[in-house]
Amino acid sequence: MANYVLVHGAWGGGQSYDQTAEDLRAAGHAVLVAQLAGLGSRSGELHPGITLTDHIDDVCGQVEQAGFDRFILVGHSYGGMVITGVAARLGARIDAIAYLDAFLPLDGESLWDITGEYEHAWYIDSQKFTPGLVAPIGTVGFEPVPGMVGRHPLLTLLEAVRYTGEEAKIPRRAYVFATDWQPTPFARFLAHAQAEGGWDCHESKASHYVMADQPEQTREILLGLAAPRTG
Repeated sequence: MANYVLVHGAWGGGQSYDQTAEDLRAAGHAVLVAQLAGLGSRSGELHPGITLTDHIDDVCGQVEQAGFDRFILVGHSYGGMVITGVAARLGARIDAIAYLDAFLPLDGESLWDITGEYEHAWYIDSQKFTPGLVAPIGTVGFEPVPGMVGRHPLLTLLEAVRYTGEEAKIPRRAYVFATDWQPTPFARFLAHAQAEGGWDCHESKASHYVMADQPEQTREILLGLAAPRTG
C-alpha cells in the first residue's frame, strides 16, 4: 500500500480529485487530498495575506496529521508550486512526485516569473476592486461558489520557491501534459522534464483538467508510480 498526497490548483478545491481519490482508494492505497487555506472547503478563511509558504505549510502539516512517513506527492496546475515547496522540505520522504499539467518552477522562481503578459495583466487587473484576491483567469462577471470556486490570494503567485537539496532526493518524477488546452503555459515544463531526463513524461488528450477528462489514464499513471520499476 502506498500513501498519496493530492494538491489541487488555484481558485478551486480538493473536489477536483474526487474521482482520482476514489480510484486510488479502490486500489488499496491511502489518500490525503490537501486542503489549502482560503480555497475550496476552506474558502471561508480567504484573506489577501495568504502566501505560498502558507500553502506549503498546510500540506506539510496535513501529511504529519495523516501519519504518512513516506508518500507519493501529486500537484495540479498551481499545485505544482506547492508540491515543489513541499519537496524542498520533505524530499527524503517522498517516493515519487507527479505534476499534472502543473507549474514546475526552478529555484528562486515564482509563478509570476514563469507566466506571461496575459497572466500578469489578469492577476493585477482582476484584483483592483478586491485587493490581493484574484478572480479565476478568463472569467467574466465572476461570482464565488462557496466551497467550490473562489478568488485566489495574489501573494501566492508572487512568492518564489527555494530549493534546499531535499527535492533532489526524490527517486521518481512524472510530468503529465494536457494537449487539448491551447494556448497553454505548460509545454515548457514538459520540455524541461524531457530535457533533464529521468522523468516519466506523458501526454494526455485532455483539457487542463486531466483528472476529469482522462480519469483512467490519470489512475494508471499514478498507480504506476507506486509499482516497482522494471528494466
